[in-house]
Amino acid sequence: MVVKLIGPFVQIVTMRNLPLKGALRDDQLEIISQGGVLVAEGKILDVGKYSDLETKFPGSEKEVLTEPMVLLPGFIDAHTHICFAGDRANDYSMRVSGKSYQEIALNGGGINSTVNQTRNVSEQELTELLLHRCDLQLKNGVTTCEVKSGYGLSVEDELKMLRAIRTANQSHKISLIPTCLAAHTKPPEFSTKSEYINFAVNEILPQVKLQNLSNRVDIFVDNIAFNEPEARFYLDAVKKFGFQITIHADQFSSLGSRLAVEYHACSADHLEASLDSDINLLANSDVVGVLLPGASMGLGMPYAKGRKMLDKGMCIAIASDWNPGSAPMGDLLTQAAVFGAYEKFTTTETFAALTYRAANALRLADRGTITEGKLAHLIAFPCKSYQQILYHQGSLKPTKVWC
Repeated sequence: MVVKLIGPFVQIVTMRNLPLKGALRDDQLEIISQGGVLVAEGKILDVGKYSDLETKFPGSEKEVLTEPMVLLPGFIDAHTHICFAGDRANDYSMRVSGKSYQEIALNGGGINSTVNQTRNVSEQELTELLLHRCDLQLKNGVTTCEVKSGYGLSVEDELKMLRAIRTANQSHKISLIPTCLAAHTKPPEFSTKSEYINFAVNEILPQVKLQNLSNRVDIFVDNIAFNEPEARFYLDAVKKFGFQITIHADQFSSLGSRLAVEYHACSADHLEASLDSDINLLANSDVVGVLLPGASMGLGMPYAKGRKMLDKGMCIAIASDWNPGSAPMGDLLTQAAVFGAYEKFTTTETFAALTYRAANALRLADRGTITEGKLAHLIAFPCKSYQQILYHQGSLKPTKVWC
């Protein structure tokens, strides 16, 4: 077994021994000064003072750092749509001219515009586009990235998307978590949403299960997507198949978060339109609230009430929602830093939302903190204090990534 000692770091921010839910203070952070990390076979063997680890493992290989650096766990982007073709720059132009998300969708833009563009490329082309975005994610410190389908909306094209995600995951350093979002919207070839949902249950989900392309299923529940009866029919089937559940919830209207709690979803994502009663319900559940400030930026809409959610005791993650329509920026750290400043998140709360709490949204227990036995997903920033990372609002990027 090859053991490597990495360091010394000016600071190691371990993110360990912190509560899973609720508000966090900066004095709760564990900071190891002049620290090092021992890595073996892709996992963290030990973390502590660099000089102590040198003595403890004298025969280890060394990766010696020559400039001051601060180490964090790799960021986890728990909600993205980065498997797609084309763009929706025309949608954006219409939106900043005053058209609403709903108006654009009703006039040929929106999700179905990306569906058409994604259907028209080969699986290889789709994989190459995804790999390019994976490169950008890794460069920005994202070492685990959830990726949804949902721009195929046919058996052939949903499976094409999920195969592209699988292929990219096998060839890229980043860890991709596939999610089937067949219930994203109604494709134009179906007359009613109910007809399409029935098709997805009977034709798409069985193939996803049979081919083992994903163990997670998502549905967009809202007034412009699928209503409560349609969502319940779909979610009942999803539970029978044994998939984990996540829900696009409360983006434009309240409903999805209540279904997320009822169906024991891993997460309820968006929550910009959540009511106080929804927040209380989520806080008393194991459902993680995944907040997507990039969508609020892209749509020019209010942010989710993150401060209130934390103070009520919710587990909160922040994700990029990187997609070609409502959230084309795709820079998780920038979005989190700006959102955190707006919602008055402590530095610890923002880091938690990008690391171990985001891991919880994906039900991944093997990452998110710098702890013995966890995956060696690590990112280092060229600075002398962890406080400088959010202070630069995303312009300070990690210069070393171990994944």
